[in-house]
Amino acid sequence: MKESAVQSAPTHDQNPPQTLKKVARIDPWSLGSLAVALIVLAPILAVIWIAFHPVENIWPHLLSTTLPRYMRNTLVLMVSVGLLAATMGATTAWLVTRYQFVGARWIEWALLLPLAIPAYVGAYALVDFLEYAGPVQTGLRSLFGWQTSRDYWFPEIRSMGAAIVVLSAALFPYVYILARAAFREQSSAGEEVAQSLGAGAWGRFWRIGLPLARPAIAAGTAIVMMETVNDFGTVDYFAVQTLTTGIFSVWLESNNAGGAAQISSVVLMLVIVLVTMEKVSRRKVQFFSLSTRNRPPVRVHLRGCVGVSAFAVCLLPFLIGFVLPFSVILSHAFGNLERWHDAALLTALANTVRVGGIAAVVTVIAGVFMVYGVRLSGRSLPRLLLPITTIGYAAPGAVLGVGILIPLAELDHGLADLIEHVTGTPTGLLLTGTSFALILAYCVRFFAIAQGAADGAMGRVPPSLPMAARSLGRSRLHVLWEVYLPLVRASIGSALLLVFVDCVKELPATMLLRPFNFDTLATQVHEQASLENLGDASPGAVLIVFVGLIAVGLLARANR
Repeated sequence: MKESAVQSAPTHDQNPPQTLKKVARIDPWSLGSLAVALIVLAPILAVIWIAFHPVENIWPHLLSTTLPRYMRNTLVLMVSVGLLAATMGATTAWLVTRYQFVGARWIEWALLLPLAIPAYVGAYALVDFLEYAGPVQTGLRSLFGWQTSRDYWFPEIRSMGAAIVVLSAALFPYVYILARAAFREQSSAGEEVAQSLGAGAWGRFWRIGLPLARPAIAAGTAIVMMETVNDFGTVDYFAVQTLTTGIFSVWLESNNAGGAAQISSVVLMLVIVLVTMEKVSRRKVQFFSLSTRNRPPVRVHLRGCVGVSAFAVCLLPFLIGFVLPFSVILSHAFGNLERWHDAALLTALANTVRVGGIAAVVTVIAGVFMVYGVRLSGRSLPRLLLPITTIGYAAPGAVLGVGILIPLAELDHGLADLIEHVTGTPTGLLLTGTSFALILAYCVRFFAIAQGAADGAMGRVPPSLPMAARSLGRSRLHVLWEVYLPLVRASIGSALLLVFVDCVKELPATMLLRPFNFDTLATQVHEQASLENLGDASPGAVLIVFVGLIAVGLLARANR
C-alpha cells in the first residue's frame, strides 16, 4: 500500500502542469474564429461608440427638428409594409398549398420571381408607368378628352403610399416562402376535425392554419421590416424621409459624421428590437404535432368563378412585383439598344463583378473558417459569438457604411502618416481610396448567408468521417479540405452565388463607401433614374434583374 501510494504520487503531481499546458496552448482555429467574429462585429460596435462620443453632439438638434419625422415615417413604413407583405404572403401561400385551381402549379413558383426585382427598380418602373407622361395617364386623357392634369384627379405617385406598395410587392416572397413551408408541414387531421365541427374554409384558415404557421409568418415579416429599414433607393425616389435617408442627409449634406452615427444607432436599436421580438415570439409560441401519422393536407379543387378568383388573388402580387417593373425596364432597354455599348455601363458591370466576386469569395471562406473553427475549439466564447455575427445581415447598409468608413479613415490617415514618417515618402490614403471598404461592407453585411450555409452543411456531415480521417493521421486542415469541402461544396457554391447576387443589388452601403468616380450597376441605375433618365438606367437594371433571377432559380430548386 505504501509503495502504491509513493508510486502514484509523482503521477498525481505531474497532472497540473499538463493541464496548465493544455489550457495555455493557443488553438489557431479558435483564435481565427474570434478574429473573424470581431471583424464582422467591429462596424456595429464602432457605430455605437461614435454615437456616444461624437465630435459634435447634435442630439438636441436632431430631437427638436428632423429625428421625430424620420422616426415616424420609418415606423409607419415598417408597420405598413410588414402588414401588407404578411397578408399577401400568407394568403397566397395558403391558396397554393390548400387548393388546386387553374394555373396553381405555375403561380406557385412565379410568386418567387419578385425577389429578383430590387425595390428601387420597381419604384422607377412604377413612376414611369403611372406618371403624367406615362401610358396610364396618357391613355386616360386620350380616352376621355382631358387636356391637362387639372381636368381630372390622379393619386400622387411619389408618396408614402406608393412606397408601401412597391416595397410590399418586392418583399412579400420572404413571408410567402416561410408560410408555404409551414402550411405544407401541417397535418390534415386538425382541419378535418374542424370541418366535422362545421368550420368553413375561412374558419379553418383563421383558427387552424394561421395560428400553426404564426412563427414562420412572424419570421418572414421581421425580415421584410428589416429590409424596409435598410431600403434607400425606393424611399429616396419617392421623397419619403426615413432614418436611412437621414443618415445620408446629415453625413453628406451637413458633413456631420457624428450625427450620422447617432441616427445609425437609432436604426440599429430599432433592428435589434425587431430581431428580439421575432425570437421571443418564436420561443413563447410553440406548436407540436401529437399524431404519429402526420398526413399532408389534400388540395381541394376549385372550379368556376371561385377558382378564377383564387388565381386572380395570387396573380395580382406577381403582376405588381415582377411583371410590371420587368416589362417597363425591358421596354426601355430594347428602346435604347445603343446604351448597351456605353463605356460607363461596361465599366460599372466590370466593377460590380470584381467587387462582388471578391466579396463573395472572401465571405464564404471566412464563414467556412469560422464554422469549422468553432466546431473544433469546443470553447464557449466562439460558440456564443457565432450566432451574434449574423446581426450584420440585419443591420442596414447605411449603418455599416458609417461604422466602417469613419474608423477606417482614421486608421488610413494614421497608416499614411506612419509610412511617410518612416520612409519620407507620402503615400496618400491606402484603404479608403480603394474598393477595400466596399468589399469589407459586403462581407460584413452578408456574412450570415455564408455562415448559415456552412453551419447547416457541416452539421449534416456524419462525425465518424472526420474522426476516421483524424485517426489516419490527417491534420485538421486536411480534414477540412479532403472530407468536409467535397461533401458541402453544393451548399458552399449556393452561398457563393447568393452573396454575389446580394452584393450586386446592395445600394446604401455602395453609395457611401465606393471610391471617387467608381460606379457599380446599382449606383449607376440609381443615379440615372434619379435624373429621370430611365432609358439610360434600364440596361443596368435589366442586368441586375437577370442576376437576381439566377438566385431565384436556385431558391426554387432548393424548395423543390
